[in-house]
Amino acid sequence: MDSRIPFATTRLDGLLDASGIDVLIVTSKHNIQYLLGGYHHFQFDYMEAIGISRYLPIFVYVKGASDKSAYIANRNERDSVQNRTDAGYWMPQVVFGSSTSVEAMTLAVKHVKAIATPALRVGVEMSFLPADAADVLRKELADCQLVEAMRPLEKLRSIKTAAELEILREASERVVASMMDAVNQARPGQSKREIIEYLRQAELSRDMIFEYALVTMGTSLNRAPSGQRLEPGDIVSLDSGGNYKGYIGDLCRMAVHGAPDGELVDLLGEIDLIQQAARAPIRAGLTGSAIYAATTEALVRSPHGKQMHFVAHGMGIVSHEAPRLTASGPIPYPADDANVPLEAGMVISIETTLPHPRRGFIKLEDTIAVTPTGYQAFGDSARGWNRIPV
Repeated sequence: MDSRIPFATTRLDGLLDASGIDVLIVTSKHNIQYLLGGYHHFQFDYMEAIGISRYLPIFVYVKGASDKSAYIANRNERDSVQNRTDAGYWMPQVVFGSSTSVEAMTLAVKHVKAIATPALRVGVEMSFLPADAADVLRKELADCQLVEAMRPLEKLRSIKTAAELEILREASERVVASMMDAVNQARPGQSKREIIEYLRQAELSRDMIFEYALVTMGTSLNRAPSGQRLEPGDIVSLDSGGNYKGYIGDLCRMAVHGAPDGELVDLLGEIDLIQQAARAPIRAGLTGSAIYAATTEALVRSPHGKQMHFVAHGMGIVSHEAPRLTASGPIPYPADDANVPLEAGMVISIETTLPHPRRGFIKLEDTIAVTPTGYQAFGDSARGWNRIPV
């Protein structure tokens, strides 16, 4: 086995075996980035560069035979791939020549036919597979059974390595530091768009990719960018996602112009009690549902518990990934991992929100890494009322 391969091939093989998959045909950008150790083609980061079809990178992996892997690349990727291989990173066999999703899948199928036996069980990510590419797959591999591969790939990504955990720690700390920069430069009269732009520049200055910021001011519960201006005494919530080396830092912190009054101190304190209740039981071996049981008890005791919203979810390359711990509330995915023991190396975002009708939007969001005996919190500073200068 190539020692440079950035993922655990034995773990992936076991997950594929449990799911009844012989060959993987991976088409989601995030899973390809993970399986190629962080590689992605810069030209298609934001929009499709060629408007006749979507960009479709494909990674082919044969269970138990990583040496037969291949990456199906766009015609324009030669320089990017060459830079990658020059640096000594893992890169499987590369097949260039696609500009459309049909061309990419045609090349992937050709590779599968050359390396594998017929009547295979082929794992695909149906939610990330264009219809025209799926048609090619069904026609050219008519004897094969298509099996959904999203879950085994999610489970593979859910256990972070020490290197991944360090990147996530850095991402979290850099996001919080950037939010504090935005707080320190904020002044009455500035708009949400101006504050978000300063936050974006602060994240860029820390070698991050700014992904989003959800910001509220005053009593408004609207978190979208707007021309709303900061008024004296306003509270501000800053919820930002910044990408560092391919991993997301996603936290929420609170600020107030001037000094918080006693009620604001008490309200944020209530939210912190929920957050601490969620953290307290976290350790390897705990089921995800136990986090919700602990927070439910705390919410019952909280004076504003009926108004609060709590959610816990896995995070890593994307903001919401396995472990998936709940199907309730605004999160549109099944609770597949709610009754499965947490494992060391999993990373969970816990967030408690109070949309107070009179005082405004108050929230904390923290990043928690599961350890064998407990947890570590990443970017765990500035969790109180941060003061916007008067």
